[in-house]
Amino acid sequence: MSCRLLASLGALVFLIAAPLPGQKQPAAAKAKTWTVPRTPDGHPDLQGIWTNATITPLERPAALAGKATVSDAEALAVEKFAADELAKVDGQSESPLLAAAGSNGTGAYNVLFIDRGSELARVDGAKRTSLIVDPPDGKIPPQTAEAKARNARTLGSRFDSVKDRPLAERCLLGFGSTSGPPMLPVLYNNNYQIVQTPDSVMILVEMVHDARIIRMNGTHLPSNVRQFLGDSIGHWEGDTLVVDTTNFADQVRFHGSSENLHVIERFTRVDDSTILYRVTIDDPTTFTRQWALEYPFVAAPGPIFEYACHEGNYSLTDILGGARRLDADAGKK
Repeated sequence: MSCRLLASLGALVFLIAAPLPGQKQPAAAKAKTWTVPRTPDGHPDLQGIWTNATITPLERPAALAGKATVSDAEALAVEKFAADELAKVDGQSESPLLAAAGSNGTGAYNVLFIDRGSELARVDGAKRTSLIVDPPDGKIPPQTAEAKARNARTLGSRFDSVKDRPLAERCLLGFGSTSGPPMLPVLYNNNYQIVQTPDSVMILVEMVHDARIIRMNGTHLPSNVRQFLGDSIGHWEGDTLVVDTTNFADQVRFHGSSENLHVIERFTRVDDSTILYRVTIDDPTTFTRQWALEYPFVAAPGPIFEYACHEGNYSLTDILGGARRLDADAGKK
């Protein structure tokens, strides 16, 4: 999700800086014996419906600088704050939170549409304050000089043609990199269905109905074959599914990435209800270093619902028409 909500957590610094009076940490639970479920071919069974919904932001907010994790008591305070903020705007269509969904000034969204989860992401027993785990500060590494120059006039800042508009705005791809890779949580529809065969893994993405096909033990397509979801090749390293994705289409710009974007995902079933998802982002022509994210996919009851995206279909005429009006007004000056 956007950092807008947790960026306002400065009000909670006093809660996080010190333990609550009389608060005791819960005793560590006794380890339970758990066996990884397996498919007939012997590999871990990742199949099912999962959600990565969480209020943990991609980047760590300034209010939580230096704190990669928080205690359960501290997390509870953050989660209550987030719930209270959401309750305040229930029934409204204008607020900083709803602006994260592109709603301010349009009345397009209200709380009914928001389903971003209610808790911070828990990994290794601790609540995380950012999805980014490397660099340790929880921030996206700086862009290279080459990338800054390349992105000075990015796709989406032009209004000359329908093809100039972003893929998500045209309802061709889920926004916020929900479809991935990497598969990031956004404000709603954070649900995925995984189906395995010995030769392929399919991930059905609820947001904008994308279906990722991961070819097992294959080789990448020729470099001139480019796809919106990239070309994903999978293999098993022990009980971890590793997915290597390259060959992204030129219109794909993950935080300003280039055609050299290389994404490595790792899926590890850690218990009956959790898949640990770790992603490495590698694009030396865009970022000054590799960076990594880590967060859980949690079992969800489902089903995956059909997603109908019509905003771009109906509003593109108005978007381009408004741009022509601005062009005309500028020509009169």
